[in-house]
This record gives sequence, structure tokens and C-alpha cells, in this order.
Amino acid sequence: MKRAEYRRHKRVLQIQLVALQRHLIAHEQRLVVILEGRDAAGKDGTIKRITQHMSPRETRVVALGRPSDRDRASWYFQRYVPHLPADGEIVLFNRSWYNRAGVERVMGFCSEPEYEAFFRDVLAFERLIAASGTTVLKFYLDISRDEQARRLADRRTSPLTAWKSSPIDAVALDKWEAYSKARNRMLAETGSDDLPWRGRRQAAHPPHSHGGNPRSRGVRVDRPACARGVRRTGSLRSGRARGAWASLRLDLPPLSSGRAVRVIAAMTARDRGAGCVASISAFRSS
Repeated sequence: MKRAEYRRHKRVLQIQLVALQRHLIAHEQRLVVILEGRDAAGKDGTIKRITQHMSPRETRVVALGRPSDRDRASWYFQRYVPHLPADGEIVLFNRSWYNRAGVERVMGFCSEPEYEAFFRDVLAFERLIAASGTTVLKFYLDISRDEQARRLADRRTSPLTAWKSSPIDAVALDKWEAYSKARNRMLAETGSDDLPWRGRRQAAHPPHSHGGNPRSRGVRVDRPACARGVRRTGSLRSGRARGAWASLRLDLPPLSSGRAVRVIAAMTARDRGAGCVASISAFRSS
């Protein structure tokens, strides 16, 4: 994909995101978008492109730091509750309560009982949010080991991104298999028909960025029983995007998660030129 084509695709999707936000505001609805994934998988870049032209009053990005002593002494989900959206708002979590199923598990920041309690409680917590009228969308962005190594090296040497480097980044490659195992269980046990995960295998950098292959395609895989909670989000081309969202106007009935998924999922693909990843089996080999 050439740079000009990439920009056209991105513009179409960003226009639809603005229309989606106007719809949410007009109907006093709430949207939570969770972005999880490996280090350097593209969460920051995806969020920047999603929020680039959206209203800052009704859009919030939440990226919490390490928990305080009080947080550690409280109910695990408690520190996330104040950040949930009010009517007309969109909140994007750049990592979320799923830290417990990923980095906390791999790095030993939680105990075994805390880890198991998370799986017992997380879907109940999310269903409470959904029952209150909030749409919850969950995305997992993955990346190959070689691409992660390249991006982490670029991050360390760039004066613009060196601030992102952390001790956790330094061991990300050494703990690749442990992260894969934790991810597989998380996707298998915390996805459901009403709260599915949408998976993306991020490929190369987008055409406007340095490096990478902007024409790389997504991975098409089978769908084993253990992946029932992971839903497909196919990549959309410009013409298809216009057709799919032609009816997205303020006079629509209350937002269905499907409309939001089409817009947000397409943005996660356009950020890295990625295609569709449908199941956990695609991740297990990486």
C-alpha cells in the first residue's frame, strides 16, 4: 500500500469515527475500548490514530501506572472503575485490568490465588459494566518475535521513543514463551459470545513510517474449540468501508457493538497494514 492510499483509507475511517462519536453523544451512550497486546505491538500508534480527530472532551485514554499501596490493598478492579465513561464518552484503555492475566502473571507481580481469582471475576465485572448500558470492545494486538525485537531496539535508540523503554521491555523477548502461554489462557477463558476478543496480528510499520513492509497480509487460520471467545475482524478496504458505514448518522437507534467494532477494528488494521487473525492457534506458533 502506498502512502497516499494509506492516507485515503485512514481518512475514511477517521471520518466514521467522528460520526460514531457524534452518535454516542447525541444518544448519551458510553463506549469502552480495551487494547491489549505484547510490548511494541502498536497499541500507542493505534490509539493516536483513533483519537486524532475526536473530541478531547468526550474522549479519554487511560494508561495507568503501577498500583499504589492502597490499590494493592483494595479490590483488584476498584482502581479502574473511576475511569469508566459517563454518557456520551469514549474511554480507551491502553492496557487494562487484563494486566493481571499478562504482565503481572509473567513477571510474578501477583500471587497464584490472585491470578485465579481474576479469571473467576473478570467476565462478571465486564457484564456489570455492559448491563449498565456501556458497550465494551476488547482487542488484542500481537506481533512476531522478530518484529518485536526490531521495534524494541528502535525504541531504545530513538530520542522520540526512548521514554517508552522499561525493565519489562528488557526481558520481553526472554519471556516470549511465558507471555504466549499467558495470552493463550487469557483469550480462551475471558472471551465469550457477549464479550469476545478481536485479535490482530500486527505486521510492519504503516506506509508513513520507517521500515517494515506496508503490503504484508494478515494470517488466515482455523478456529479451534479453545478459541470460541475470539471473533474475526476482517480488514476493510476503502470502498467497503464507505458502504458498511454509509448509514451511520445521528438518527440511528442506540449503538450496537457491531457498528463500533467495524470502525475500531478497521483502524487497528490500518495502523499497521495488518489483516485478520481469527483464533488462538495463530498465536501459538509465535
